[in-house]
Amino acid sequence: QVHLVESGGGSVQAGGSLQLSCVVSGSDNLNFVMGWYRQAPGNRCELVATFSSDGSTYYTDSVKGRFTVSQDNAQKTRYLQMSDLKPEDTAMYYCAAPGARTPDTCPGLIGRWGQGTQVTVSS
Repeated sequence: QVHLVESGGGSVQAGGSLQLSCVVSGSDNLNFVMGWYRQAPGNRCELVATFSSDGSTYYTDSVKGRFTVSQDNAQKTRYLQMSDLKPEDTAMYYCAAPGARTPDTCPGLIGRWGQGTQVTVSS
């Protein structure tokens, strides 16, 4: 069974950068779509970005040009590189796969979800 563990969150000032990692276990490969989601207090869960095994990606409009997803097959790890962070990026971030769907509240019930990592951006 796929198990996901995120890390890399923290507190930064606006304009700073963070890299989130999502280590995958319980799978022989990374041949599935993985999504990065976030939820800020009072907001619904939001799909931020996705990464597919064929290299295709998706980014929500608010993070385009600032966030980048990638993977390291050898480490069975997928990454979310976040640059030029803004206070509105403050949220709990989750990775989820396979087959995850965007729920109202993260983490969802469909797919496998990590435990989340907090990102706080101060102005």
